[in-house]
Amino acid sequence: MTVDEALAAGAPPIVAILRGIQTGESAAIAEALVEAGVRLIEVPFNSPDPAGSIRAMAEAVGDRAAIGGGTVISTALAETLAQAGGTFMVSPNVDIQVLSRSRELGLDVLPGFLTPTEAFAAINAGARDLKLFPGSVLGSAYIKAIREVLPPQTRVWAVGGVGVSNVAEYRAAGAFGIGVGGSLYKPGLDAAAVGTRAHDLVAAWNAADT
Repeated sequence: MTVDEALAAGAPPIVAILRGIQTGESAAIAEALVEAGVRLIEVPFNSPDPAGSIRAMAEAVGDRAAIGGGTVISTALAETLAQAGGTFMVSPNVDIQVLSRSRELGLDVLPGFLTPTEAFAAINAGARDLKLFPGSVLGSAYIKAIREVLPPQTRVWAVGGVGVSNVAEYRAAGAFGIGVGGSLYKPGLDAAAVGTRAHDLVAAWNAADT
């Protein structure tokens, strides 16, 4: 399932960032996230066995959720992601070569940016979704300001410091979606705990519906 297919099926634009997840727990946690309504799931490549975790989740819930890889900072990682069954890539930066190769592989791309120069470089490379990272540094006011100069079809996702307590603030500023890591998943949390946190996050997102 691609990102747009997940969104079209009613999933909120919330990416669960599972940094540090172990392959053995991947399927159960993915099931808990999907059950709670989170259907965009990212495994950063600085996790213990990212390809194995991505593959396990794609096999378990790939027909109900988009499974992607994060911290994709090379073409080799993009290729590994595609081979593991991932459908979208997330990066902390704008690397034109990595974006180009990812798109060649059929991956949705969500590069990270901080400045207008980086944002437009990503857009010119074919990206529609942009990740403001770290979002907490510049805050929701920055999203509101930069959206005024970006093409209207650009979708800005806030990542870093976003959670239940401030999701309404980011939605009001015009963030299309959010990526949530530590407040949703940390190594050691079981599937039930992650599911509960995901449910609360989806509820907060829906309550902030503008």
